[in-house]
Amino acid sequence: MKILLVNPPRSPENNILRFAPEDARPYIHKKLIGPPLGLLTIATAVKDHEVTVFDMKGEYDLDPETPSLNILMERLLEKYLPDVVGVTAITSEFNSSVQIARIVKSIDPSILTVVGGLHATLCPRDFEQSFFDVVIPGQCSHIFRELVLSRLQDIPLEGIAGIYLNKSGRLIRTKGEPCGQDFIDRDYLIPDRTHLNRWIDTYKVGKSPDPSTYVYTSLGCPYRCTFCSIWTQFKGMYYQRNIDSLIQELKSIEAYPVVRFADANTVVDTQFMSLLFDRIRLEGIKKTFIMDIRADVAAQNPSIIEKMAKGGLKVVICGFESFRDEELKQYRKKSPALFNREAIKIFNANGIMVRGNYVVPCDYLRDDFKSLADYATKNLVVYAGYTILSPMPGTSYYRKVKDLIVDHNFDRYNFFNALLKTKLPYEEFHHEVAKLWLIRKGTDVI
Repeated sequence: MKILLVNPPRSPENNILRFAPEDARPYIHKKLIGPPLGLLTIATAVKDHEVTVFDMKGEYDLDPETPSLNILMERLLEKYLPDVVGVTAITSEFNSSVQIARIVKSIDPSILTVVGGLHATLCPRDFEQSFFDVVIPGQCSHIFRELVLSRLQDIPLEGIAGIYLNKSGRLIRTKGEPCGQDFIDRDYLIPDRTHLNRWIDTYKVGKSPDPSTYVYTSLGCPYRCTFCSIWTQFKGMYYQRNIDSLIQELKSIEAYPVVRFADANTVVDTQFMSLLFDRIRLEGIKKTFIMDIRADVAAQNPSIIEKMAKGGLKVVICGFESFRDEELKQYRKKSPALFNREAIKIFNANGIMVRGNYVVPCDYLRDDFKSLADYATKNLVVYAGYTILSPMPGTSYYRKVKDLIVDHNFDRYNFFNALLKTKLPYEEFHHEVAKLWLIRKGTDVI
């Protein structure tokens, strides 16, 4: 069976960048760097077939002159002649995923088109259109393998539990629930990163000479922030990986000196992280680590921060979110603003570069922007990110404000575009957000 797995291109929609002053433009995010772990895990699950993974993000980074998605997809189909095309999609890539499936069906309707990923998990019925044959929500590597085997043996796909099948333009969910898989221990599959050798030089963050890859130490999140889709994706559950499995994976990725732990929050169980970094030291693993750590966790656990810094932790992404406790309470962040300042001190004391992230509500006026700017200036970090509080489908915030959303173009659902009505004029609001990106100590973007 010939299988083509496609990572869609990034959405180009970025109104913070569009309306930014010239001096702020170099610092504003233009791309999110990172190999598609989900597709690589699926590639491992079906490794006994003829599998091709194609990273369109990497391709456009490698060669900005790469032709349009339509032409690129036509060339891929002509070259690989797949029996199955799988595509992954977050919300801002929904339209691209539809375009990919449309091209596949226009060229060869017999090709089985399959979609998975975050948006397929949280909003599977958004894909209820003729271009998709199958929608697989959740962790789907084992389901995808079952799908391929059924297709190969001409067994009806209705026998696969918990997937959505296209029946005359309508998605019908198959009966039953997928059989239990231990994704973080017994049934964990190490992503096959060899599929990405072509684009490895594009996986470099900032001025780093070395490529980076994602490795997750956990799935889900024990917190309940209103704007976050990670805990809803896993229905409120949190799963920690096995240390032996993590060490095995870290040893297997010599081509990637930089490792970004891709968890919602890497440090949830401090004892686990302490044991992990003990093993990293004992095994002689030398990596530069990047991870997400909450401000309250850092402020209350300085010893584990010190230990991880000695073990290779060099960059931390810290979601400050706001400088106002009342806003943090609305977000259900459960980390008072005072911890932001304490966390910065602890990270700085351990030589860790901090990327502090704030979210800006659409109702901010000039005084609000000035207050945030004053706070950020007094609490400088090396790197800073200022994005827009966005109601992402599948989140509790989305359910609360969905009737107030004024922009329904999924291309702009990437935190760089206001989706609700702004109190300031639209262009001015984005301009004010963009100016905040100048408040930082560093001269690079991560």
